[in-house]
Amino acid sequence: MPVRHVVLSSLISLAVPAAQAITTPEIAASALSPTCVKYQVVGVCYWLFCSPFGCSVRTSVKVRHFRPDLVVSAYSVTGQNPWAEMSPLSSPLPGIAEAGGDTNPRAIGQHSKVRFKNADAIGFPAGDALANFFAQFGYVCAPSSQPFLPYFLSTLDALAWRSGIPEMFYPEALTPGLREVSKDGDMWGNVYPRAGALSQTHDYKAGAVIAQRAADLVTRSGQSHVYIPLAATSHDGYWPPDPVTEGDSNNHQWQMLVPKKSASCAIFPDGSTTDSYADKLAEDGAYIWTLWRPYKCCPRRGQTFLGSSGG
Repeated sequence: MPVRHVVLSSLISLAVPAAQAITTPEIAASALSPTCVKYQVVGVCYWLFCSPFGCSVRTSVKVRHFRPDLVVSAYSVTGQNPWAEMSPLSSPLPGIAEAGGDTNPRAIGQHSKVRFKNADAIGFPAGDALANFFAQFGYVCAPSSQPFLPYFLSTLDALAWRSGIPEMFYPEALTPGLREVSKDGDMWGNVYPRAGALSQTHDYKAGAVIAQRAADLVTRSGQSHVYIPLAATSHDGYWPPDPVTEGDSNNHQWQMLVPKKSASCAIFPDGSTTDSYADKLAEDGAYIWTLWRPYKCCPRRGQTFLGSSGG
């Protein structure tokens, strides 16, 4: 075979898209979901306004709502993030981050299986459509995430993500019942160690736990991983969300994008204990969710913030 054909074949093989690819416009449009926003007035903010004629106390409405922060992918084949435009960011690194998928075959009668998935957490691609959508609610809070910013790419965190070191020795990883993604006895997996390997026979549940691990990591500072923390500080009239905590619907929500587009949000586990999740299983082991988080804020009405009431 001529050399140019070999080179062309190699380039084509490196650019193979995920079976259930999704594009940036599709992701941006998916956030136009009123059920995920949960907009509500929760209190009042008090401001001291002063002018040459004296000072007075002014008030403004304090609101709370969710907004999309991150697009989190969990996928089996390294280099095949289903987000088409972002997939090149996680190309395989020869000798460092390659392969993926199941780390061992499952034999007949065996009730456990170790799966491995890559994970990416990238800033939600906000645009004019999202801005116009939020405008209908009135005053809205600014996001803490930057669009398209790769906060976490597991291929760049290969040592910790593929070995589980040092988190496999943390109390959260060694203590049964601590930091688990579970509900009503349906245990999907542990948040720790925040690595790519998980003992789980159900691929959808494995993908969900991996996404939960990535979100848990990214929304905290000072973790032993290669990543950019998504952490914002509060200031007068603005309260960003706390770090993601599993099982708390007031703290975060997930909206599924791949392989099934959903217009609603939920936390994991997102079904009953008898649910087979057959409609959410990806043949190629690739999943994407949007991570929504709650913000609270109020318009500035004076030079000095005096405090606020409500949640």
